[in-house]
Amino acid sequence: MEEEYLTLAEIKNLLEKEKDARGALSQEQQYALQHSQLFSKLGVTKTRELIKELMDIPLMTIPNAVKIADALPANADDVRAIMAKERFALSKEDTDKVLQLAAKYQ
Repeated sequence: MEEEYLTLAEIKNLLEKEKDARGALSQEQQYALQHSQLFSKLGVTKTRELIKELMDIPLMTIPNAVKIADALPANADDVRAIMAKERFALSKEDTDKVLQLAAKYQ
């Protein structure tokens, strides 16, 4: 089985299509849809473009790029919080690049 990371915008799209097809969602799906509607900041296309650009940064992983695209961090502390689980830290230059890209898409 292959694992795929989805952004909040993609989850929102999938759940809205499912709701239209079925007419109703389970309670958990409804909570997920509400969460994605509340917190997704970009559309699917822009989110994927941002992730593609983030992947050009050394040491960036898909899961972290997705988290950054969903959160659109505004300062270096937010970027460090997202990257906190990693065994490495982004350089100041790479952190600044993340912030520049996030600002570009806001």
